[in-house]
Amino acid sequence: MLRKFILVRNLPQRLFQVRFLNLQEYQSKSLLEKKGCNVQSFFVAENVSEAEKNLKNFNHDEYVVKAQILAGGRGKGRFIDGPPNFGGVYITKKKDDVINSVKEMIGKKLVTKQTDPSGVMVNKVMIAESIAIKRETYLAILMDRDSHGPVVIASPAGGMDIEDIAEKHPELIHKTPIDINAGISENDATKIAKFLEFPDSLIPTVAEQVKRLYELFLEVDATQLEINPLAETKDERVFAVDAKINFDDSAAYRQKDIFAMDNHEGQNPREVEAKKYHLNYIGMDGNIACLVNGAGLAMATMDIIKHFGGTPANFLDVGGAVTEDQVLRAFQIICSDKNVKGILVNIFGGIVNCETIATGIIKACKRIELHVPLVVRLEGTNVDAAKKALKDSGLPFITASNLEEAAQKAVAAISESNSEKAT
Repeated sequence: MLRKFILVRNLPQRLFQVRFLNLQEYQSKSLLEKKGCNVQSFFVAENVSEAEKNLKNFNHDEYVVKAQILAGGRGKGRFIDGPPNFGGVYITKKKDDVINSVKEMIGKKLVTKQTDPSGVMVNKVMIAESIAIKRETYLAILMDRDSHGPVVIASPAGGMDIEDIAEKHPELIHKTPIDINAGISENDATKIAKFLEFPDSLIPTVAEQVKRLYELFLEVDATQLEINPLAETKDERVFAVDAKINFDDSAAYRQKDIFAMDNHEGQNPREVEAKKYHLNYIGMDGNIACLVNGAGLAMATMDIIKHFGGTPANFLDVGGAVTEDQVLRAFQIICSDKNVKGILVNIFGGIVNCETIATGIIKACKRIELHVPLVVRLEGTNVDAAKKALKDSGLPFITASNLEEAAQKAVAAISESNSEKAT
């Protein structure tokens, strides 16, 4: 699956995903189905009783049960305290086995290569018709900066990580840029179908599926629509077996029904809370919380904390139009992380008013009764008034004149605090 990441320099081989709306597989398949794309028949269950009820009239030769979490690699995953060699995808011909697998999945945490070691709770499963796959291909549509618009990425080697295919067999990857004004042509769709190595008898069907997927991509303001695999069956049918759709957050006002489908399952609750207040938060595993304005400044702040021997606890960007209330909410979110032992505020005010930040910090510290060291570095618009407000507050802020000094003081303050607790 294709993903968007921020790379944090100097941190130990760690990638942090940029958060966009992600839907569960069954939700994505529902959108495909409404568009007339070929998907297996399926239903979703939240408990065993619901699965038993729906399974009575759901008759197929074979069934596949899939845990619904926002992570790839479910089939190769494992359940914490679950049976050995039992992952998030289970195939069987027996309805009794379907029910037993539902019991083993719902209410348990699934660990995959895309989750952290603690896993993600499975609250729903999708039970679908299992099809006899003859061959798997890969198809994705995404917005491509180099192409200045949408591009279709196709590979006859489906069912694998596209990153691995691109690295080891680049000749198996074909990119087709699409003119956003003209749309995808019959000729383009046919060429894609042929590159995917479908037999001549299925070329018209696959070309039609490619066109419908592109239409859906535009209609829902997607940034990525990935089908892996787009499968050819032994009885000469074509199915989108696994679907993944990412959406443009800025189009939420246009796609209210789709964004209402976001139930935040498997997401960090602090990230969910931050989004409510238009704050950008990504949790990490350190102990120095960072409150900054701007993604670039956030990355520089985390870099220098690491340089001086500290570890960042989060990425929290308050943006350019921050209010005092947002500063309060940011502190509440930061302090809800029990691993946070110190806070570094690093603001370079251009659009941001430093006095607004300072007033927000003061109100937040008084309201939440902050008990960890707080280092503040402010520079830019109304910085003198901001510094005066901090000084007159009577609160024990640690101030710094530049980022290097701020990072050093934050790391030292935590070390001193730990020493005092030890004695």
